[in-house]
Amino acid sequence: MANATSDGILIAKFGVGYNKKCSKLGTAMQKGYGQYCPIAKGAEIFAERWTPLIIRNLHVGAHTFTEIAAGCPRISTTLLAQRLQGLERAGVIERRPGPGAKGSLYYLTPAGQELVDVALQLGTWGARWLELAPQDYDPFVVLWAWKMHVVLDRLPQPRIVIGFDLLDRPREKFWLLLHKPEPELCVKHPGYDEDIMISTDSRTLTLVHMGRLPVADAERRGAWRVEGTPALVRGLPTWGGFYSIFAEVRSVI
Repeated sequence: MANATSDGILIAKFGVGYNKKCSKLGTAMQKGYGQYCPIAKGAEIFAERWTPLIIRNLHVGAHTFTEIAAGCPRISTTLLAQRLQGLERAGVIERRPGPGAKGSLYYLTPAGQELVDVALQLGTWGARWLELAPQDYDPFVVLWAWKMHVVLDRLPQPRIVIGFDLLDRPREKFWLLLHKPEPELCVKHPGYDEDIMISTDSRTLTLVHMGRLPVADAERRGAWRVEGTPALVRGLPTWGGFYSIFAEVRSVI
């Protein structure tokens, strides 16, 4: 047990003194934990809000500012710019000139690549131990992740358009436009006829993507309906992105 003395010093059982008057010194002096411990030092970089998601987005192939922001739809452009600058200073990412010297492209450095392993392990832990809340059922985020993992060489034709009819969000429209050079997530009609139409709701879409709800069960409940040519409907789960990379993690919740 710690004993308090009259001068405001807490003396712990290990003889470590702590002045209550200086409890805010770290905040006033500098940002960080003020500890040598590698966990503390690593957390100063990795544990900042949005940083794990920025690393995730870079890992899955988002390299422009716009694409990185699309994977974090609730972050402000100002804060994203600050985070990217901080990660560049820390040696986690590097900035390269964009095509035609327009804009910048962002890539993980070797140090950043090692943080991908940390992010993926965090994702595995989250998939196993944490429940989803109603605010987590964001169809834009699900479909953004879906399109980032599509393997274009697996597509049976040069262009496939998948439309989504979300019964709980009738005013929100989404299309996946799968074609080279890269897939697109559209919130306005892409100008091509739909090859596949999926009617569902945002919760079912998320749970199917996460592997927590089998498609067959969702279909039996009337919460998942797919229309299109039989060959395309059968091939849909094989093109990549249909299931999250964490879909095989067994949830204990």
